[in-house]
Amino acid sequence: MVTVVNLLKHQCFPKMKYSLSLLVISFLLFPACKAPENKQPAPKAETSAALLVPDWAKNANIYEVNLRQYTPEGTIKAFVPNLHRLKDMGVDILWFMPIYPVSKLKAKGSMGSSYAAADFTAVNPDYGTLAEFQAMVDSIHALGMKIILDWVPNHSGWDNHWITEHPDWYTHDAKTDTIIHPKGTDWTDVADLNYDNPALRKGMTDALKFWLTEGQVDGFRCDVACEVPDDYWADARKSLDSVRTIFMLAECGDNAEQMKVCFNMNYGWPFNGMLVQIARGAKVDSAFAAYQKWDDELFPPQAYHMTFITNHDENTWNNQPMLFGAGEDAFAVVAFTYQGMPLIYSGQESGLKKSIQFFEKDQVDWGTYAKAGFYTTLLKLKHQHPALWNGTDGGKAQLLANSQPAHVLSFTRAKDNDQVVVVVNLSDKAQTVTVEGEGFAGDYADVFSGKKEKLSNGMQVALAPWGYKVWAK
Repeated sequence: MVTVVNLLKHQCFPKMKYSLSLLVISFLLFPACKAPENKQPAPKAETSAALLVPDWAKNANIYEVNLRQYTPEGTIKAFVPNLHRLKDMGVDILWFMPIYPVSKLKAKGSMGSSYAAADFTAVNPDYGTLAEFQAMVDSIHALGMKIILDWVPNHSGWDNHWITEHPDWYTHDAKTDTIIHPKGTDWTDVADLNYDNPALRKGMTDALKFWLTEGQVDGFRCDVACEVPDDYWADARKSLDSVRTIFMLAECGDNAEQMKVCFNMNYGWPFNGMLVQIARGAKVDSAFAAYQKWDDELFPPQAYHMTFITNHDENTWNNQPMLFGAGEDAFAVVAFTYQGMPLIYSGQESGLKKSIQFFEKDQVDWGTYAKAGFYTTLLKLKHQHPALWNGTDGGKAQLLANSQPAHVLSFTRAKDNDQVVVVVNLSDKAQTVTVEGEGFAGDYADVFSGKKEKLSNGMQVALAPWGYKVWAK
């Protein structure tokens, strides 16, 4: 639910647990919070040798739908007319923030948090009906897109019927025997679930299966996934894949074990944090070298990281992408061409400049979709070039040397006979650089201008402040 970039955080959220190497900590600022006290170390999950990835994910991107803020109505029906626009832009996966009824008891603000679910197997009546949701899913699938739902496995709202029907499914205070909110957090609007109880585990998996069968969704984005035991995720994934092969996204940044037993993709918070630090003056070459070393040492090659410059948390709590200022497009080019699956947040295609409120109605300002063409170009590039595909289906980023390494990022990715070369000025000063390296010379086309160019070892590239060049064979 929140970013892990400590420098930008508005408060400390201990659900985000990180154990990064000192090398990465040197330039990524992560919180030193402890995990909630009620959580006990989980048994180590057995690694699945056959964790499946749907074939449609190999060159996919993802788009986050903030349904309550998307339109004046904030409903399913009002959102549906946007499907063709998003398809035309090149969107593949629609991730919907929670669509469940919102708990009113202990709610924050006038609307409450959509992450305080009052019923895990119902649609928020403010958004519409289950039938309307099912019809929307049919339309999404008819357009060749996929849908994943935001899932909240760590806690529920205080109005959730599980509290009265199954109070033993929740964590209790040892002295008062009352249900508590997650310890060490200010999440007073939610009640903490207890994964020591096998019945809770079954109930949670059954609720997930409801949306696979009744909702026909294609997977889940799992909120604060690091706070749910790995062995639960391993069992849940086996059960869910028995229905059909799905796509699972973990809101977690560095738990490699979860990527081996359940999740196809995690949050690229370390990547986002690195971009933030570069925007604040960190040296580009050392930052990327350290990030790549961390990634190589910790994660299996098939793991996807979701790369982004903003999402609902970054936008609401940390004022992104406004943080990147005039460099927003340059950082977006990096996020959409480096290793990982790129994310677009609601309004990003319109150059969203305000922080959307979390607990109040605060509609996205759409304007004229000023950046839709920019993102369409990047998404088309990813679709058409296997070098930029995800996981082992794509090419590994190879950093190229340049004469201004503290300010300019240069790299290439290649897969079979396909290759992309990227040079980005991540500073507010014009740069002319010499780019050197093996294996990238050849005939290319500039992705944004269409101009044919011959690239070679030792070539010079002139870049405006925050300028970028992307070439594809």
